[in-house]
Amino acid sequence: MDYLWTPWRYQYVSNATRADTCVLCDAQGGSTTAAAASDESNLVLHRGRRNFIILNRFPYTTGHVMICPYEHVADLAALDADTLAEMMALARRLQIALGELYQPEGYNLGMNIGRCAGAGVASHVHLHVLPRWTGDSSFVTTVGETRVEPEDLATTYRRLRPFFEK
Repeated sequence: MDYLWTPWRYQYVSNATRADTCVLCDAQGGSTTAAAASDESNLVLHRGRRNFIILNRFPYTTGHVMICPYEHVADLAALDADTLAEMMALARRLQIALGELYQPEGYNLGMNIGRCAGAGVASHVHLHVLPRWTGDSSFVTTVGETRVEPEDLATTYRRLRPFFEK
């Protein structure tokens, strides 16, 4: 069995402090027209009825996005069936969009629920969707604690946004 060590992640998880505000709630800003006007600067790709899609500001791969319920809850069990159903429908739309744009060889979909499980935003449950390619775990990340991203977030946003304007 091979192991991929991520020592930089321990520092982030072990030193994370409880913030007074939620970065996901701040980014989505409600479902008002005024909030929607700042979607690009907040990296909000799409607003569904119960969830929104946002680019991860600290991506593991190009195209790393999160599906977040508007409701601020820390646990998957607290979400109603309609929110969960929309979350999965949006995950499917994302897979289609990411597949067309980036032709990944696979995907990671996952949730880290609770600080000890690695949740960066433990108070607001969210689903990560990441396109993956063979060999995308660069040695630079492991040795140099540096991520190599071939595309900046603004470009990723502009490329993905049209898939959600339909």
